Amino acid sequence: MRLDRQHLTIVRQVVRSGGVTAAAEALSLSQSAVSHAMAKLEDYHGVKIWRRKGRGLQLTQAGAYLLALAERMVPELEHAERVLRDMARGRRGALRIGMECHPCEKWLMQVTRPYLAAWPDVDLEIRAAFRFDGVAALHAHEIDVLVTPDPVVRDDLRFTPVFDYALLLAMPNDHPLAARPHISPADLNDQELFTVPIGPDRLDIFTRFLIPAGCRPRRHTGIESIDLILQLVAARRGVAVLPDWLIHAEAKTLPITARPIGASGLHKSITLGLRVEDAGMDYVEGLIAIARQVRPDRAPSKKR
Repeated sequence: MRLDRQHLTIVRQVVRSGGVTAAAEALSLSQSAVSHAMAKLEDYHGVKIWRRKGRGLQLTQAGAYLLALAERMVPELEHAERVLRDMARGRRGALRIGMECHPCEKWLMQVTRPYLAAWPDVDLEIRAAFRFDGVAALHAHEIDVLVTPDPVVRDDLRFTPVFDYALLLAMPNDHPLAARPHISPADLNDQELFTVPIGPDRLDIFTRFLIPAGCRPRRHTGIESIDLILQLVAARRGVAVLPDWLIHAEAKTLPITARPIGASGLHKSITLGLRVEDAGMDYVEGLIAIARQVRPDRAPSKKR
């Protein structure tokens, strides 16, 4: 029996379900059908896919190879089938957007409104679950577009900047640093610093500002909720690093001041990443064109 998609699907599901019985149930197959299909594959190729270990199964070297192949191929095949079904129903296609930009959801909603109106025959899906591992999801065809401030250099991916912004330090209006024209690295040595929940090795405030100067905040806390970060800052619990446009949008009624980070500022861009093979698809390029037109407003740095 030659290797086919069913074998890959079975291996992937057995690992995810923890056993043949649970995998068979998830795949709507009988346990004997699953076992028989894999036994025939093993006999044909003269290898074992898994071996018994206690009450469970352990992948062999051949099984581990098939699992890695399945993790790459099965999502791509599932996506291809979905696209073909959409086309059969008269739809143009499907576009799945993943986000690594923690605060970008409200901006993206402003992009999706005109996009849905301009492309009524395209199914649109937004997957926030791919925060911070989006490049792998993009490469595995689990998403089609990645919203990220941290593009990577890869021959098979293309990243297009859609808007620029500056990171600012947010603090209470009466904070001692509020009187400074800008923030220096040493200013943060004795501060409680709030950021989005990412490790310091992926935060620009550390990699581009604090670490090169040999400085560290007294304490660093990653927080999921942007609203909570701003409330903590307003309550004098600490300071926070956030994009200029987000501070403007979310802190209008709070007693918060924002200052540039460094004399030259700490600047970034939001980019849209896609696979090179998808570049040129009209409804993908249409999203990029609309995203470039929707730019978050900036505001004066002082909030009163």
